[in-house]
Amino acid sequence: MQTNFSLAQLADPAMAASEKILRTCVHCGFCTATCPTYLLLGDELDSPRGRIYLIKDMLEGGKPATAEVVKHVDRCLSCLSCMTTCPSGVHYMHLVDHARAHIETTYARPAEDRWLRALLAAVLPYPNRFRLALLGAKIGQPFRSVVARLPGIGNRLAAMLDLAPGALPGRNPTDRPGVFPPPANTNAPRGRVALLRGCAQSVLRPDFNEAAIRLLNRHGVEVVQPKGEGCCGALTHHMGREDSSHAFAKRTIDAWIAEIDGPGLDAIVVTASGCGTTIKDYGFMFRNDPAYADKAARVSGLAKDVTEYVASLGLMEPVIETDLVVAYHSACSMQHGQGIRTEPKNLLKRAGFTVKDVPEGHICCGSAGTYNILQPEIAERLRARKVANIERMQPDLVATGNIGCVTQIGKGTALPIVHTVELLDWATGGPKPEALSNLPERVAPMAAE
Repeated sequence: MQTNFSLAQLADPAMAASEKILRTCVHCGFCTATCPTYLLLGDELDSPRGRIYLIKDMLEGGKPATAEVVKHVDRCLSCLSCMTTCPSGVHYMHLVDHARAHIETTYARPAEDRWLRALLAAVLPYPNRFRLALLGAKIGQPFRSVVARLPGIGNRLAAMLDLAPGALPGRNPTDRPGVFPPPANTNAPRGRVALLRGCAQSVLRPDFNEAAIRLLNRHGVEVVQPKGEGCCGALTHHMGREDSSHAFAKRTIDAWIAEIDGPGLDAIVVTASGCGTTIKDYGFMFRNDPAYADKAARVSGLAKDVTEYVASLGLMEPVIETDLVVAYHSACSMQHGQGIRTEPKNLLKRAGFTVKDVPEGHICCGSAGTYNILQPEIAERLRARKVANIERMQPDLVATGNIGCVTQIGKGTALPIVHTVELLDWATGGPKPEALSNLPERVAPMAAE
């Protein structure tokens, strides 16, 4: 793609990076075939190619964002399926991130939109605030029909109420800073890792990290959750709030660097693939920050999804036999954002499960961070499409590696949905996942040899 940025514009590192991305695009349109919003809406401007044209015109012309640009960029899920499809290697993620930051600083959103976005940014990354907000949502759920009729914002507030769980899990004993060593009778230590506690997941499903700690300990790995680490910044990063997201990221980087430079870490393990994609991009995010460029790159280099790390260890032999059929839903942030496609499925198969791929597995479920709140109608259509494809496989359960997908898909099906790490933990000696408690008993202890 030909560009006409001025030298003054290209002196801005962010603009120079975007110009390089734009010049990579060859207008081929392959991305339209796998873009969820284009498949649903059929509008060229709701495809990656169309958005690239809009972003190019906005950035190249030095223009403030317009309502038209904002509408179509806001509709982008950042699922990154286009990056998997693109034969030219267009790094759409960095381009749309830049566009969102530009929108945030140049466009005056309607008051109700500004209020809602500010609320999400002020609540979701903070576990205690989020817990209180969910308690408030439980009180508000009986009034959903009234809330939904509020002008300008009712549909999105109703979506928030719909997504809130009926009951909150209690505080988990592993959801705290500390060191979790392997049992004394474990074989020789095999590593030391930091585990991201995170924000929303630690409130909604703290059992995911609890299962990860048990699984890693069982494989001889010491797990640390450093003091000072919190939200990775992904939630506000994808809302274009760079100052907020970078502040979260810096705090977390500092906590991990203290461990890297102290006792040492073999990896930084993440159980939420949406967070993992952002953490692996810290090196790019802070490339021009003299105080954090090196530290961020070191952190990104150590970041691994939990299945990626366990695959590198080699999963131990399972201690149960099962004929349960698992529909594996690969989160967009897993398959497109991190390029992890085979490791989770191979681990599940080694653990004894029958694994089925979901038809149209490359298409997003509609979660996408805060997307299912900010764009509820599109998100609902994508969820219905995803659930129909899952249920067509007639599995016993669904497994995935991202809290957003668990919440989104779980609201559309009666099938139990679990984190991949819960199944791996169960198969190698951990407790049966609570979500599977109502499944018919089709599991028996392995016969002793």
